[in-house]
Amino acid sequence: MEQLIQTLAVYALPVLFAITLHEAAHGYVARHFGDPTAAQAGRITLNPLKHIDPMGTIVVPLVLLFVTRMMGGGLLFGWAKPVPVNFGRLRRPKQDMLWVALAGPASNLFMAVLWVLFLRAGIATGLIRSGHDFWALMAQAGVQINLILMALNLLPLPPLDGGRIVYSLLPHRLAWQYGKIEPYGLPILIVLMLLGWLWPLMMPLLRLGEWFVGGFM
Repeated sequence: MEQLIQTLAVYALPVLFAITLHEAAHGYVARHFGDPTAAQAGRITLNPLKHIDPMGTIVVPLVLLFVTRMMGGGLLFGWAKPVPVNFGRLRRPKQDMLWVALAGPASNLFMAVLWVLFLRAGIATGLIRSGHDFWALMAQAGVQINLILMALNLLPLPPLDGGRIVYSLLPHRLAWQYGKIEPYGLPILIVLMLLGWLWPLMMPLLRLGEWFVGGFM
């Protein structure tokens, strides 16, 4: 139990920062391209309470972490409350959808870089003396969580951000057919996770993110 509490302490802030910036970025970019829906709903904010989904952000991750820790693992999976975006209010709905969708994963990559810089600053100032210090573990968790969120959301499966990106790039007729997958996106994602196929699908994107972040080490 003590190890579980320590894990929660290490991961709590990185998870909150990751989901908050991810969702706020969607809303900010949507407003930039003409859709004020998220702004009107008060969702373009760095207040994590505005983005927390009680089930997806708290209950599911805690249960998964507890169960998998008891089994010797450490699976962490969850979601935030999606920022409301009315793509029809964008100035160029299909084209601008690309940038609104890309904003979330890009914000996670940016946050991963910030955690690396925090780690470097901590080592330079003596705040962090080893890789097992609390702040070092938190920084490492921050990099890990943000790269995983980036890779997960870039999978080309609606309604994930990657699915929106693919939709915006396809010709209209193909995009319309592709969009029919969206109601089945979450069940497909869960099946992929249960079959153990999700991680291999994410790995190329994770490696790319690690390569990029490694340039700031």
